[in-house]
Amino acid sequence: MHHANHFYGHAHVMAAYAGLRGSPRIWGYLQHGWNILDGFAYNTAFVAGMPKFVWSDSVRRRGFSMGLRNQSVIGAPWLYLLRVHPELATPAEDAQGTIFYPFHGWEGQHVLGDHGRIVASINEHEQGPVTVCLYWNEYENPAIRQVYEQAGFRVITHGYRGLHWRKTDKDFLLKQLKEIRRHRRVASNRLSSAVLYGASLGLQPGVYGDPMLLEDEHPSFGGQARIKRLWPELDQPYVPLELAREFTDTELGVENLAHPAEIREMFQWTTKKAFQ
Repeated sequence: MHHANHFYGHAHVMAAYAGLRGSPRIWGYLQHGWNILDGFAYNTAFVAGMPKFVWSDSVRRRGFSMGLRNQSVIGAPWLYLLRVHPELATPAEDAQGTIFYPFHGWEGQHVLGDHGRIVASINEHEQGPVTVCLYWNEYENPAIRQVYEQAGFRVITHGYRGLHWRKTDKDFLLKQLKEIRRHRRVASNRLSSAVLYGASLGLQPGVYGDPMLLEDEHPSFGGQARIKRLWPELDQPYVPLELAREFTDTELGVENLAHPAEIREMFQWTTKKAFQ
């Protein structure tokens, strides 16, 4: 099925939770990241009648208003990862500082903006050590990576999310969990999945700095203006953790997790055909 189901190793995470090995095909479409619309990439070519697995009822409602049907709310793969790795339920003993996620592009769209301004914003708001996590295509660009390295920040990447079933790092999400656990605070220049993940673990979140622009971003997403209009309380350097957790619990779907047997049934992982 759709290659985006395997982004960030999501299919592997779900299979591990369901008591299976490998990366079986999910019969349907799995939301792979947080966004302010239906949970899927713009112009995803849905096959009529195929199920759609979304993280939260808020996403389901937005999708329904846009004409999407046959949706099941199951919670985010991130939450299932926490069930698979209970040993990472608490912060590392030496957890300190901030992990910052600059808004990133992907293979088909680049980010337009000044990384130097992001560095200035980080220096204005953060104390203690800072880790900057770049997506792989920014990380492999020396001109971008060196902006953060020369500022004295630790610079990392969680790996390659995969594209068209190729080069998927099945441990991407696990690497992200381990890195977040090394820090006390999570921040970004845009409200994003990473900020939600950190807040879900109790890290103090922040959203600040030049939000940058995504090359040829489709207007249906409304850009930063829409996010600021919908959730102004989340657009500040120090978001109150209570507010962040309420938003995070809703958008990640903490009350909607399915039993392993339910996942196997919904994803049609009950036959050997799923692994072919």
